[in-house]
This record gives sequence, structure tokens and C-alpha cells, in this order.
Amino acid sequence: MLMTKTQSELTKAEWMIIKAVWASEPCTAPDVQHRLAKETRWTYSTVRTLMDRMVSKSLLTAEKVRNISLYRSAITQQQAQRSELVYALKHAFNGALTPMLQCLLDASSLTEAELDEIESLIKAKKKGAQKA
Repeated sequence: MLMTKTQSELTKAEWMIIKAVWASEPCTAPDVQHRLAKETRWTYSTVRTLMDRMVSKSLLTAEKVRNISLYRSAITQQQAQRSELVYALKHAFNGALTPMLQCLLDASSLTEAELDEIESLIKAKKKGAQKA
């Protein structure tokens, strides 16, 4: 599934809701409100409004079963993460991947094992590119 422009720009509130949905889908708005209650203190109407807007943005789907709306995610966690990275790459680094990676490496305290894993990913990507 390709992400549309509106899907790629999740707000902080939308991230909170989609994570709650991923954790317990299918779920209802009261389920999500309860899951986020301590963190947000949102009312039911706030959660329901946000979730309905997310349906219109194709981030969630809603199915009416009698009086209950069951919500499911319309995007995967990987799609949402990729979209956020592409957004940051485009807006913070003018689309330049190398400065973004350098910034991430400089900002993190990576272990030798983590660096080895990153190096392995790069080597595997190079091998894949050579075969193509």
C-alpha cells in the first residue's frame, strides 16, 4: 500500500491513537480512551473525533457492529515509520541521506554490536544492488 500525503503526516495525537489501536485491534473508541487515560486525560468525544478523522485520512478503518464501531489500522507500523523517516529526510535534510545518517550516528551512543549490525545491513544492501 502506498502512503498518501495526508497519511504521511501523523500528528502526535494520531501517533498515540494508532499505537493504541495496533496494540489491541480491533478496538473501540472507549478501549483507546481507557488505554490512553493516564497519559492524555482525553474524553471519549475527543478520542472518537480523532479516530473518525483518522478514518477519513485512511489511517484507520471503522466497521459498525450494532451500536459499536470497531476500529482497525489501515497502515502498518512499518509504513508509518517509513513515512516519518521520508518526511524527516525531505524536510530536515533536503533529501540528503548521508547527512541524516551522520546526524543519527553522532546523536546516538551505539554499541559495537549495533554498529556491526548497521554495517551488515549496508553490506547486504550493496550485495543486493550489485545483483540487480
